[in-house]
Amino acid sequence: MAIRKVDLYHVALPLKTRVKHASHDRLTSDSLIARVTLTGGEVGHGEGVPRSYVTGETIDSTFAALSTFDFAQHFGEPIDYEEVVRRAGLLELPETRNDPRGMDGNAARCALELAVFDAFGQKFGKTLGEAIRLADIPGLTLESTPARVRYSGAITASSPRRERISAWKMRLYGFRQVKLKVGVEEQDDPARLRILRRILGKRMDLRIDANEAWTAVDVIERVRPLLSYYPSVLEQPVKHSEVGALSELRPRIGMPVMLDESLCGYPDGVTAIELGLTDMFNVRLSKCGGLIPTLKLIGLAYRSGLEVQLGCHPGETGLLSAAGRHLASNVQNLRFVEGSYDRHILMHNVIREDLTFGYGGLAHPLEKPGLGVRIDEDSLARLTVVRKEIRYD
Repeated sequence: MAIRKVDLYHVALPLKTRVKHASHDRLTSDSLIARVTLTGGEVGHGEGVPRSYVTGETIDSTFAALSTFDFAQHFGEPIDYEEVVRRAGLLELPETRNDPRGMDGNAARCALELAVFDAFGQKFGKTLGEAIRLADIPGLTLESTPARVRYSGAITASSPRRERISAWKMRLYGFRQVKLKVGVEEQDDPARLRILRRILGKRMDLRIDANEAWTAVDVIERVRPLLSYYPSVLEQPVKHSEVGALSELRPRIGMPVMLDESLCGYPDGVTAIELGLTDMFNVRLSKCGGLIPTLKLIGLAYRSGLEVQLGCHPGETGLLSAAGRHLASNVQNLRFVEGSYDRHILMHNVIREDLTFGYGGLAHPLEKPGLGVRIDEDSLARLTVVRKEIRYD
């Protein structure tokens, strides 16, 4: 049983609401979807979300990366799912290997890797959660059986009225954790936090995400007036070009610091730990290169005494929602989990199932083989901008 062909899809997904933060403002989301077909007819799907301002990738660059690598030769004809996992662990695109930060090609690798796990998972009757257990990552702690997941909410930097409505929804819907985007030009963050903290209540875990909005020179001044509203964590306060300054600044900020845009590949994680840049990793499947690379970063964090947030890219389809669900339901001690916003943010999805979280952000583990979801062919065709076929037979 081997890979017979790979189909690549550029899909453009219209969003229900504008997603706005200090780094970007979008009403649509572009994803790469990979479809892997095996010689036995099994079909699997995976997704990557190239973001030029995160890993430097574009849709065009992901197509190019996946068009020049012989995946059929790399995966060969595995005799069981354990061999699939082993070979996935050895998969490294030339673009990633040649990048000092280990991030170029990550969205492309993620899409392909998840599609391979999905296809062979259906072949061998194994879930993506079982791939996590077979990966055997040092430092990783796993649930004895897949557990239900509690997702956190998010409030983007929109109009005051919309933010207040979102905050009331988060509280009434039983969320325990909420993230607020800060640092957007012309917005009064202290006033926003004062109002939103009043709505959300004292018990809500409220963290803030600056998306590289501030400079190393002004970060302390920017954060100081926010501390009285008890934010729990500050995510990516400065641009990656200035992230080294956090070695000195982090103890003075007044709350734990999380890295996101400065944590895209394993080398980033090693550097962050060696220089004392962070208290927490924000890992995202697409940003970090797929399931196995993300698990390796989580293991590194746990071995180093750091906490972990499983994040997501706004606009991910149900394919990445499913992959994130498997990870979150199997890996213990994740401080925050983001994702499965599907119905709340996407006008159309590419899967038949609805993986949107329920009351309180709660969601159940997935039990079917592979990713555990089915592609909606009509929706995929309608949303596809460009398609490319790569054959190996």
